[in-house]
Amino acid sequence: MSLEDLKHAQRERILFLDQCLTWRGQANRRDLMERFNISMAQAAVDFRTYLSLTNTPPVYDAGEKAYFSTGDHCALTEAGPEQVFELLDGKAASLGASIPLPTRVMDSTVVAQLYRAMKGERDIQITYTSMSSGLSDPQWISPVQFHFDGEAIYLRAWSYKHSAYRDYLPIRIAKQTEMKTRERPAPLPFDTDWNSLVRLWIRPRSDLSDAQARAVRLEYGFDDKTHLLIETRKALAFYVVRRWRLDDEKARLELDRMEELGA
Repeated sequence: MSLEDLKHAQRERILFLDQCLTWRGQANRRDLMERFNISMAQAAVDFRTYLSLTNTPPVYDAGEKAYFSTGDHCALTEAGPEQVFELLDGKAASLGASIPLPTRVMDSTVVAQLYRAMKGERDIQITYTSMSSGLSDPQWISPVQFHFDGEAIYLRAWSYKHSAYRDYLPIRIAKQTEMKTRERPAPLPFDTDWNSLVRLWIRPRSDLSDAQARAVRLEYGFDDKTHLLIETRKALAFYVVRRWRLDDEKARLELDRMEELGA
């Protein structure tokens, strides 16, 4: 049996159990019961399934009534920082233990119409609030792709006003119950920046001391490498630079060079 052989619901429970043992170092049936609202019997089945899948089984402690991972524990899958924090945070105080992100609540009426236009390969007329020019006149765009920078969702679209592909924040699009749509007058131009890849070479800031640079390499997981290497779409490189603060003179990291890989 493998993870792929399991039904989705049980696979999610097995992965949660695995991450508990990986990052908390312990787990019991109650963890599964509280997280997924399942019975004691189902939790027992999930534990037996997990034990059959792992090559480094945890050890049961009768006194603690819990399983504990061993020193050679090997996770079945990786987890991102958000998942790890959720596992470690537990029942935090009412104020929480994480810094709140800005509230970016998009209007579902707007997003649904943008999505329908995108899927139907149609143009849609929007009124967009620009940071540079303020509220604009209605303009026609042709949505092609949503993307996410870790904090906000963007819409990539062909702008007939600018004759170029541009990124729009749906939250800045004025709400209308029924936006105007139309058939595309012609096929859209090839989006070179979206379909091209770039490689970003990132290093500790060059004016750091040797000791500071070593600390930064440790913090950002450089291992034995001199650079961190990130590959992304050329259209998204701007967001990588901004999110990693690579153009900030007080940042710990800086962009050494960017290499275009082509389409």
